[in-house]
Amino acid sequence: MQLTGKVALITGAGSGIGKAAAILLAKEGAKVGALGRTESQLQQVVDEIKGNGGEALLLLADVSDPVQVEKAVERTVQKWGRLDIVFANAGINGMVALVDEISPEEYDRTMDINMKGTFLTVKYSVPYLRKQGGSIIIDSSVNGNRMFSNIGRSVYSASKAAQVAFTKSIAMELGRDRIRVNAICPGWISTEIGDNTYMLRPESVRKPVVYPEGFIPLTGGKPGTPEQVAKLVLFLASDESNHISGTEIYIDGAESLIEG
Repeated sequence: MQLTGKVALITGAGSGIGKAAAILLAKEGAKVGALGRTESQLQQVVDEIKGNGGEALLLLADVSDPVQVEKAVERTVQKWGRLDIVFANAGINGMVALVDEISPEEYDRTMDINMKGTFLTVKYSVPYLRKQGGSIIIDSSVNGNRMFSNIGRSVYSASKAAQVAFTKSIAMELGRDRIRVNAICPGWISTEIGDNTYMLRPESVRKPVVYPEGFIPLTGGKPGTPEQVAKLVLFLASDESNHISGTEIYIDGAESLIEG
């Protein structure tokens, strides 16, 4: 197995891309700390990993809370003695609304989870990654980096653009510690992130251009799957990508080339 003996921390591990990554990395030999806010979802993921012969630890935490994140990282290291892989995946779409209609509270909520959560996850993991080197993978998005046609997502897009800038900056900073840092930028993926999406006035955020069916060239209009994204996470977590750092990788079936 590619990741035998390695320990991975995955945020937002209870569903979608995080869940798929947790299950795949465990299948490839990693011990997985599965972090999230919904205990029932995390328990299902942990049970599935253990049922397949893997090792997993349920970590109930809010990524925007520094005390909770620090404790979760410490629990992971206390259980397995090391940390090699960090997948900062937790995120929300937040409020979809015109910029003058988004409240400061909604701005804070989106930025706290998407950007502050990424920062805290990395901050508290780095001291342990430094001991032997490792890989940090940050789940950004085509929104804010290559695609700007989704009206009403200014705050979400800003948080995702910030993640890529953060990725590049710390890749330089941590390279001397043999820590690789990369961002993945998914397009339309079939996940549960819609559960954390709130539209203030749907009619106000319609796209000015309506694309025909088949707007994702590679798939004929179908969204990607969490499992497809998880394979990219596995690649970046493994030694197969040992000379890749400081870059963003788009996984969207060329969708953003049309809608950008």
